[in-house]
Formats: sequence, C-alpha cells, structure tokens
Amino acid sequence: MRIPLPPVALPAEVVEVAREFAEGRRTPVEPRDAATVILVRHSSDGPEVYYLRRQVSMEFAAGMFVYPGGGVDRRDFDATVAWAGPSPAAWAERLGCDEEMARALVCAAVRETFEESGVLLAGASEHSVVADTTGADWEADRVALESRDLSLTEFLNRRGLVLRTDLLGVWDAWLTPAFEPRRFRTWFFVALLPEGQVTRDVSSESSSVTWLPARVAAERADAGELAMMPPTYLTSMEVGTHASPEEVLTVASSRSVSMFCPSVEPFDGGWTLSMPDRLRPLLAARRT
Repeated sequence: MRIPLPPVALPAEVVEVAREFAEGRRTPVEPRDAATVILVRHSSDGPEVYYLRRQVSMEFAAGMFVYPGGGVDRRDFDATVAWAGPSPAAWAERLGCDEEMARALVCAAVRETFEESGVLLAGASEHSVVADTTGADWEADRVALESRDLSLTEFLNRRGLVLRTDLLGVWDAWLTPAFEPRRFRTWFFVALLPEGQVTRDVSSESSSVTWLPARVAAERADAGELAMMPPTYLTSMEVGTHASPEEVLTVASSRSVSMFCPSVEPFDGGWTLSMPDRLRPLLAARRT
C-alpha cells in the first residue's frame, strides 16, 4: 500500500488494517536491518541531495525517490574490516544499538552508497579519500559487491583501503509501521560527496537518479511531481532548512538517534501517521 505524505488523512482501509495490528489480531512482519545515506553537495539553493527513483517493479517502495541504501548483509558484521574514525563502540552509543550492529550498519552504509552511486567513503589512509572510482576496474568491483560475490572487507583489503567512518554523520532512525507487509529498521546517515568523486547511474534497483536541493525535492513531493515515503519526505524537508552541507554535517556530528515507528493518530476528523516531535513545527510552518 502507498502511504500519503503527512499530514494527509490515511485511507479508511489503511486505518482498519493498522487497528487490527494494534489490537493483536494480526502479527507484524519481522523487520530487516538497513542503512541509508543522505549524500549531499553544494548548490545555490542549499544542500543538494542525491536521489534514486526505484524501479516500479520493486516489491518495496516501487517508483519512490529514495537515498542510496539497503539491507545489512551478514558479511557487514566482519570485525576485521579496515576501519578509520570513531570506534564501533562510539557509533553504537550514537546509533542506539550494540557494538556489533553498529559496525555492520556503518559498513552497510558505505557499501550500499558505493553500490548505488559509485561514491566510496574510503581511502588509502585515515587522512585520504579515493579521488576517482569511474574506471572499469572499479565498476567490476562495484558489480561484484552488488551481486554479493565480493564482501566489503575483501574489496577494501584488495585495494589497500580503510573505511573512512569519520566521513559519515548520524541523522535519524525509522522503523516501518507494523501494518506494512515488508518492514525495515533503517538508520539514516549523512555524508558529503568527496572531492573529485562523481555519482553514476549504476544501481540495478533504480530507473533514474538525480541531484536536487533537499528543499526543492520536498516541494516537488508536495506538488505530487515525485513520490516519496514519509521518512524520505520529512528528512528532505528537514535537511532543506539548513543553508549548506557543512551545516547539515555539523548537526549530524553531534546527533544521536532512537528508532521511531510511526503509528496512527487523530488528524482533522480522521487519522494520519505520527512523526518525531521535532519535525512537527517544521511541517506546521510548511503548511501555513
């Protein structure tokens, strides 16, 4: 089912299904852990964000504009991965999970960003970043990662690279509502496009890609010109209130998150999905 953007009233059939889950008449699907990255760069209209439009044939979020990301792979838990930046323990504290999961989430975030955009947050040392990933050899490795023929640890070791976890910031964490048939427990990261690197339309899960100022993306979603899931829409709206990528990263550098699962709440005589309290004033101001 496609959920309308907040604070639009939910269809009666969605409310009824949500009620059945809330009353224990249905059992929620177990969510899968996932990571997504809000990749930002400079523009004349505030932070510009990289979006992928998912293939309409996809089982989850078909046709939606999303950030690069995906599910955690079992090999993302490899503790031998070359690592630079805050420790997994420090990440665990900020992500609200255990150390093992924190390591896997950071690895998944970096791996999925490379798989879906060609951007790699890694370097030959803790002070460097790969400058160019557009060659045929890089593409071969990206495809091997995407097909799971190659693990992130193997990929980095083969090239003598370390994961630059310090290039990531923490933004949010969302759990798909209980009434959805496919559910994800998703941690949202943010990263600045590394100097010299370029994004490429390479993901097999997307039909197109685009850079849009976050503010403009939210406005286009308001106008019905593009489709977004509520977390992507609200995140774009929030990121779009900042003046620059640096400002976004400054906020992200000190942010810790806890998982938020939207529930059904009263709205204008009907029902809508709830949202984190910090976003309510932003959305209210946008609607006035």
